[in-house]
Amino acid sequence: MLALRLTRAARPAVQLRRLLVAAASAGTGFLLLSCLGYALDRPEAAGGGALRLAWCAVPLAATVYFALAVARTDPGTRPRPGLSAVGLGPARLMAISALTTALSCTVGSLLALMFFLHLRGDLRGLPLDGAAADFLAAGRPLPVPAALTLLALAPTAASAAVALAFRPTDPRPAPRGALRLGRFGAHGRAAARDTFGSYGRFGTGTRARAAGTGAAETPRERSRTSALVGADGTVSAPDGTLPAPGAAVDDEPTGEDTGPDGAEATPPAVTVPAPVGRVPADLPWGIALLAAGLTVHAYAGRSGPAPSLATLPGEAVTVLLGWLLTTVGFVLAAPGLTHLCGLLLQCARPGALRLLAGRVLMSEAGRIGRPLGVVCAVASAGYAMTSLYSGSAASFGPLTALGALLVAGCTVATLLTAAVEARQCRADTIAALLRLGAPAGMLRGAAALRVAALLALFGPLTVAIAALAALPAAR
Repeated sequence: MLALRLTRAARPAVQLRRLLVAAASAGTGFLLLSCLGYALDRPEAAGGGALRLAWCAVPLAATVYFALAVARTDPGTRPRPGLSAVGLGPARLMAISALTTALSCTVGSLLALMFFLHLRGDLRGLPLDGAAADFLAAGRPLPVPAALTLLALAPTAASAAVALAFRPTDPRPAPRGALRLGRFGAHGRAAARDTFGSYGRFGTGTRARAAGTGAAETPRERSRTSALVGADGTVSAPDGTLPAPGAAVDDEPTGEDTGPDGAEATPPAVTVPAPVGRVPADLPWGIALLAAGLTVHAYAGRSGPAPSLATLPGEAVTVLLGWLLTTVGFVLAAPGLTHLCGLLLQCARPGALRLLAGRVLMSEAGRIGRPLGVVCAVASAGYAMTSLYSGSAASFGPLTALGALLVAGCTVATLLTAAVEARQCRADTIAALLRLGAPAGMLRGAAALRVAALLALFGPLTVAIAALAALPAAR
């Protein structure tokens, strides 16, 4: 019930994204039901029906990927302070996200079933003069359990992916080993070696001289040391524990060592700014997989012409393996290339516009890069298939066109949704820039510059990869 209320109370943009998820689920469900109709109409061609069902795994994966991206940008299930007190902890929010995704996909599957039954003529007769009766098995009874099983694939897979991505994690730190007393009485070992300044600042030399001469450490010195070093290794100075700077201390030894009461007893804290974005480490692996995919394509193109998509010979399996390696290579290399694009934008004495655009690209390389890599992989595969099978129109029917449109639409929509998520994560930064007087036109110009830089880098790269992949088979 709470998931239904959150669905109803969402903003129009959120509702639009959920409707797009329902439309993608409807397209995937219709393709699955079409495979069932093909198997019912041609029971002797069991291999062809299984192959068509296997090809539906690509639109199904694209739909699940898009549903996961939409669930990430849903503001209704975002963790907020105080929600755990009313029973909306991480596990409950994860369940609400999974139920909301399952609801959207279930609506799409029901629409696919209604449209499939309408084309079969089970509702009001055969539409379109019976043109769709050949591949939908219009004259045969529809097995209800098989149809419901196929329609449940998209909601089940999407909700399982959302639940796996949003699973609650333990916020507590990992348990450490046995605690040992480190230097200065702090638990554990110090992260870095102590310098000479800290040696003198904490009065270690004074205590060493006192131990060498046999003099006992005074209670005042012991209280000062415990005030400076806490149990967690942090430096603190409670009120009234330490005297004011410049005050006279009777029992403080004089010398070159600086004691706790010196001017350098409490050095100013230095705040190290967080890095803009960690450099992705998957770029070499992505380039290696891209090269391996192109090598597999070259090996598959030596045996003869391009294999048909309707059958699955050994050459087609090799081509599919090549495209799988190329896709994984694109996905792994895209964040590193996006980070490199941000670095290139900041070269050669950048101004405020280029500096802002480059820093945003570097910080959002992981969030934007992977959906962009998927889009580039799909675009390169579509370009190569169009160039290879341009003369054989029989290979591209209405169901093939629907599957290609569904995959391309889901990947592009996922990229746009990732951009929306990145903007939501930068909302506080954008508001701070506007409060400081930054013009809104400069922010829009930085966004346009980022898009232009990504197109300039990934556009020629996608065309080059597609041309190299289609070159061996086109000979």
